[in-house]
Amino acid sequence: MLELIDICKRFGQRCVAERLSLTVAAGETLALLGPSGCGKSTLLKIIAGLEQPDAGRVRFAGTDITAAAPEAREFALMFQDFALFPHLDVSGNVGFGLVERRVKRAEVRERVEAALAQVGLAGYGARRVFTLSGGEQQRVALARALVTRPRLMLLDEPFSSLDTNLRQSLQQVFRRLLTDAGIPAILVTHDRAEAFALADRVALLRDGRIVQQAAPAELLAHPADAWVARFVGFDNVLGSALVPEQAFCFGDAQPLRRIEALENLAAGIRLTVAFDEGPLTLTLSPREAAGLGEGLRVGGKVRVGIDPARMIPLPA
Repeated sequence: MLELIDICKRFGQRCVAERLSLTVAAGETLALLGPSGCGKSTLLKIIAGLEQPDAGRVRFAGTDITAAAPEAREFALMFQDFALFPHLDVSGNVGFGLVERRVKRAEVRERVEAALAQVGLAGYGARRVFTLSGGEQQRVALARALVTRPRLMLLDEPFSSLDTNLRQSLQQVFRRLLTDAGIPAILVTHDRAEAFALADRVALLRDGRIVQQAAPAELLAHPADAWVARFVGFDNVLGSALVPEQAFCFGDAQPLRRIEALENLAAGIRLTVAFDEGPLTLTLSPREAAGLGEGLRVGGKVRVGIDPARMIPLPA
């Protein structure tokens, strides 16, 4: 449905897209994941028509829209600051795009009420947006995007200003509504948990290039290289292999190693232990921790090694 073909974009000497290509299928949610400055938001702006590429093409449903104006694309863009209009009430904000498109007043009212009910804000139409909580404002922004029935939803870190519990609950609402509506979406985020929770597929960007794209489970099971492995959350990466928790071995036959850091968890202890290759992190259950005795302290020593057969090799 959406195709980016050999997109290039530079700002002076900084490259934010280097012959970058990707596709988004009908009804699919794709996350653009990567560190700050890797080109995620610029790519979203190119798709939205707010930025022109230096080279390459943007196609949607088989039509080249590279030079099309943003409003002609019929995409919805949600920002991290919600971008609501403080002088309008909730209904005015949600219906703004429909009014701009000269939709009849009765239809605007009907569609706005339906959109607010969809996001759990039925009866909120007359409220002023500045009286709403952050989560309610985010729902208003989502209703405003959905009510126009966009061909593509573009989400620029929409949950970054919300607390953890609220962010997680709204992610579930977003996921359900996008699935129900069958609207394809692109999510820009630097939060891997958010990308994995919302996306069908993740494109991991680094320095203007896609280093790997796959379903979240595939990305976790088979990271393309050590950098990808570390970025998606693996603590222990040794050169060309991962060291999962089950690869650690304890017992008298293992060498003594110094504990560099110790963190008490709700259900165990997290240790950072000095290995020849560098510090590695492992988590112990209360029972395992009790079995290590008095050496279980920062500066103390434990007998622990690695079973090479249980390490996960990375692609060469």
